[in-house]
Amino acid sequence: MLSGNAHSQSISPALKLAAEIGMRMREDLPLYVAVLVYALAGLAVLFWIGQPEMASYGQYFGPWSYPFLLFIPFVVLLVGWSRVVIRFDRRRSLALRQVFSPRRLAHLLSGMMLFVAIMVFQGTFTSIKNALPLVRGGFLYDPALADLDAWLAGGVDPWRHLYAVLRSDFIFKLLDGNYGGVWFLYCFGTLFLVVTSPRAAPARVRYVAMFMLVWVLCGNILAGLFISAGPAFYGAVTGHNERFAEQLAFLASDQGQHNVVVFQHYLWSLYEKRMSGIASGISAFPSVHVALVTMNAFFAAEISKRLGIIAFGYVGIIMVSSVYLGWHYAIDGYVSVVVVALCHFGLKWLMSAERGQVPFDPADGATASA
Repeated sequence: MLSGNAHSQSISPALKLAAEIGMRMREDLPLYVAVLVYALAGLAVLFWIGQPEMASYGQYFGPWSYPFLLFIPFVVLLVGWSRVVIRFDRRRSLALRQVFSPRRLAHLLSGMMLFVAIMVFQGTFTSIKNALPLVRGGFLYDPALADLDAWLAGGVDPWRHLYAVLRSDFIFKLLDGNYGGVWFLYCFGTLFLVVTSPRAAPARVRYVAMFMLVWVLCGNILAGLFISAGPAFYGAVTGHNERFAEQLAFLASDQGQHNVVVFQHYLWSLYEKRMSGIASGISAFPSVHVALVTMNAFFAAEISKRLGIIAFGYVGIIMVSSVYLGWHYAIDGYVSVVVVALCHFGLKWLMSAERGQVPFDPADGATASA
């Protein structure tokens, strides 16, 4: 009879890989169930309002499959292999077995499968977001939010304070590129890291659950309850164009080089045609952009105080950018930070089995080096 150790060694790497993937997927099962329930709820909303053609469930498979399911995984494995070749000599084969162990590959492959589910989740979010103005009968809260915003800023719309000290084409281009490009890489790159890296295993489920909660609570529920379009569309939804006219004129001063104006036109065009598209749908309150970086900042603070300070600094940059670029009222960001803080600590307390653990375990460097 084989001993336990000998029996373990006799199992083929393929079977070990399959067993590891199965273990990871069982842990992730609540997340898959949540995506399924959310998708069915979104479909029910679209049929309820008689707009099933606004469904966006498959919108993200095309543009996201190559970077997240092919290119980035290849780079991850290539980097892992390269580090072994550079750092090791005599024990190189052992190190390679660690990097490409069934456990490491299982985390990568199961994480990629979870990312496919997240694509469905994002498509559902977009579908519901497209439907919100039809469900509520238009954008109802822009005047109230803009007035409250100005009151909190001393009687002046906050963008005027920002433009008094930051109005320049260079700063505009810097914030524009960061808000549209760097933000996406940061938020979804971190998400990919969490779902595929063994270092993130202790808090993977909590992180992804929080990620989904931010989108649903901030981007669907609160956005629907206090539906607003934001400064960029204030004139179009209220008929009062003069309030943000100076800001929009500055934003449109060089349309060929500024992504924000192009994307705002894209969103309004889809809204008028009642069509869906990548990242389509208009809503301002609260800011999902701010909410997601705030979520990352709280997780970063669990790793180290210094990393948390840097991450919260980036929250400030995104909050300023959202107002500067005309996407949001300042209060949209304030509320996002408060909501995310409550959700973060509440979810951490509820998931008591992971209380005190960090999303990235520095001690697990050997198998997570890729």
